[in-house]
Amino acid sequence: MKDPDHLSRREWLKLLGVGGAGVALGELLPPETGRPLPQRQAPNVAWNSSGPLVAYPQKLPLIVLTDRPVQLETPRDYFASPFTPNAAFFVRWHLDQHPNAIDLSRWRLEVGGQVRRVLSLSFDDLVSKYPAVTVAAVNQCSGNSRSRLQPRVPGGQWGNGAMGNAVWTGARLSSLLEAAEVQPGAVAVQFEGLDRGRGPIGKGSHRFLKSLNLDEPALHDSLVAYAMNGEPLPMLNGFPIRLVVPGWFATYWVKALTWIRVLDQPDDNFWMKSAYRIPDTPRGSTTPDSARAGAVRMIPIHRMPVRSFLISPDGNAKLPAGLPVTVRGIAFSGYGRVGKVEISEDDGHSWRDAELGTDHGPYAFRTWEAAWTPRETGVATLAVRATDEAGNMQPDEGVWNPGGYLWNRIERQSIVVGGGGRL
Repeated sequence: MKDPDHLSRREWLKLLGVGGAGVALGELLPPETGRPLPQRQAPNVAWNSSGPLVAYPQKLPLIVLTDRPVQLETPRDYFASPFTPNAAFFVRWHLDQHPNAIDLSRWRLEVGGQVRRVLSLSFDDLVSKYPAVTVAAVNQCSGNSRSRLQPRVPGGQWGNGAMGNAVWTGARLSSLLEAAEVQPGAVAVQFEGLDRGRGPIGKGSHRFLKSLNLDEPALHDSLVAYAMNGEPLPMLNGFPIRLVVPGWFATYWVKALTWIRVLDQPDDNFWMKSAYRIPDTPRGSTTPDSARAGAVRMIPIHRMPVRSFLISPDGNAKLPAGLPVTVRGIAFSGYGRVGKVEISEDDGHSWRDAELGTDHGPYAFRTWEAAWTPRETGVATLAVRATDEAGNMQPDEGVWNPGGYLWNRIERQSIVVGGGGRL
């Protein structure tokens, strides 16, 4: 991965085809169909969802949940390092017609609404007129791990792989708003991409719209990103640009971003007023009975709770008793840096500190590792929990809400330990 800070404007434009024929014809088309691989389940079906592996353009074989709109989950193996490869990064679109090609010579980012200067920015404008800023941040679907909730709720039954960490490069959103000169009385900024479709039936949601309040601190950390791990964004991850909101769930990270509108009243479109809402309770948890009765106040989802994952050993192979192994994993939080990761060798009865890896920023994956020597034959249960700099520690209780959001219960891994003979 070439360091994005050292890519010149000319190099960026060459990478993206600007000034030549462009990338391709930019029309709204149904997504390209993936190429199924030989029928087999993805590895670690207890960790990931249980769909088949499918190869899509610009993507390694990923676990497919749906093909209209495209939803692809990242297999567990790709989380062994702090940065998720672009080709392995999960995919989640809301509407079934999203671009599979863009002509950059015609594409524009429009900034309008309650502003004094309407902007119509080409890709060249974004790269050349605004300082390039980079941030390492986790992009996680709000419904990541939804399949863990009991009773089950509607929606994509994700395992743990609807997430990824990347270095994002782009212009600060605040710089674009400053250039447009936001007018007094404005209250929110709305974002819209190129995807279209019917959405949930009867909801009038054929466009995907999200917004941030102008007084929301996350707005000042947000980027209009045109690069991901030092390369152009894959088409399925939002080429040519997407919004990046560090610490917040992916629903706000609008893909194929093309319109930014400053609003003089709160955004009441379906995707803000009705969708992606959680109970206004501790940890966003309630009960099915309370949800059916409408007895709980609902608020928009926003920041990601602290989470940690054990990546290896993954339980696919028996380990010999008495042989030391290194246990490795990742952790992150939407509330700031992970300051501590602990592992348990006895199913959560006792804990000890793991060694933290490099700090790539407050909203990035933090790798961790710990030495472990299994002593007894049978089944050992490892557990891992993280604590962030705000003092939030992973709990050992699940959550339930009708959207299937905010799961962050302590993760466990069963390992079969064998004797000194044949494994």
